[in-house]
Amino acid sequence: MIVQGEVAISNDPAVVLGTLLGSCISVCMFDPVAGVGGMNHFLLPEGGESHDAMAMRFGVNSMGMLVSGILKAGGKRSRLVCKAFGGATVVPSLGRIGQENIHFVMQYLADKEIPCISQSLGGNQARRVRFWPTTGRVQQNLVHDAQGIGYQEVAESREKLHTQRKWAMVSGIRPEPF
Repeated sequence: MIVQGEVAISNDPAVVLGTLLGSCISVCMFDPVAGVGGMNHFLLPEGGESHDAMAMRFGVNSMGMLVSGILKAGGKRSRLVCKAFGGATVVPSLGRIGQENIHFVMQYLADKEIPCISQSLGGNQARRVRFWPTTGRVQQNLVHDAQGIGYQEVAESREKLHTQRKWAMVSGIRPEPF
């Protein structure tokens, strides 16, 4: 399970990456020819210029890390495509965070000329997203009761993936310009 501020990359066909989103955004990006892809999960569009763990909660850093990680794993920039999810207004008191995240990610992808071939953005329901990074397949389920999703499920999913070591968390790497 990918949580806020994380980016994961894999070229293993057995790996399925997943996350749970409210106002946050997750981009599932892949190179269909190289069979490599990754998923990120960011909280806010911008805000941190440092490259510590907190900085990865910002879309500007997370998106750069996602692209850099896929390229380092053998993907080619000209073949990258993506699918975007999240940006819901699950908690109205949080204001327009979801809408700001949507605007940011769509502008980022347009500026970098990375085609977004599918999207499920906005609304007022949380989403559970599963992503097969080598093929680009995505499964999304709307979550009617986000409070019903427990931390135990997240912990068990993360433990299973880390034990199998079939995907790599991208951390401690400065996003590269592309």
